[in-house]
Amino acid sequence: MNNELPLPRRVRFVELNAKALRALSEGDLAGGSAEAGVALDPHFVGERARWIFGYRADQLERDPSAAPWITRAAVSEPDGTVIGDAGFHGPPDESGVIEIGYTVVPEQRRRGYARAMVRALLARAAAEPEVRTVRATIAADNLPSLATLAGFGFARVGQRENDKGEIAYVFEISAER
Repeated sequence: MNNELPLPRRVRFVELNAKALRALSEGDLAGGSAEAGVALDPHFVGERARWIFGYRADQLERDPSAAPWITRAAVSEPDGTVIGDAGFHGPPDESGVIEIGYTVVPEQRRRGYARAMVRALLARAAAEPEVRTVRATIAADNLPSLATLAGFGFARVGQRENDKGEIAYVFEISAER
């Protein structure tokens, strides 16, 4: 029997610039990977990912100053495998609220990477003086992600319904943890 506890996962974030985001939104995995400087997973050109990356590319065209905040590729350390994407939906609003988002590619799920991404995003938020509250919106049926947020002490503050009638819960936590 092995009595060693597994080490917590570590991730680093790699910028997805406007060109990378646009390439991914158009289904160009090779172009997006070249712009990012890392080999992105095919999940990055799936239907939902293409929509998100197109939305973020449009966001950067409207407001280039949002670049330091938005979606980045998440890379496992020390092996360098791209395990998902994570970031903020944009800069903090006038109240100091910032919203996080994260996705772990299917082959890497249930290995602690979502926890590592949330930990890194919370650390970044805590380091920014203008951020007071971190928000996350999670689909009501996404039990693994709900458990991840609970582990960090996020409090449920509301719920939303999307255009398909699906419920998502809204969570918040102080950035000054």
